[in-house]
Amino acid sequence: MAATIQLAPEAEQRIDYLVSKTGRSKDFFLGEIIKRGLEDVEDYYLAADLLEGVRTSP
Repeated sequence: MAATIQLAPEAEQRIDYLVSKTGRSKDFFLGEIIKRGLEDVEDYYLAADLLEGVRTSP
């Protein structure tokens, strides 16, 4: 899947710095950021849904 995103200049600079220091690609770092961020978002929202279910159950 292809996607287009706009990064804040600071975020882009930070990624560019990682690219220049590690030799890894920008695609690698963007993939890592999405994977790790997605895991955090899933944890948060799934936990919130579970908590809401516990609160509303008799």
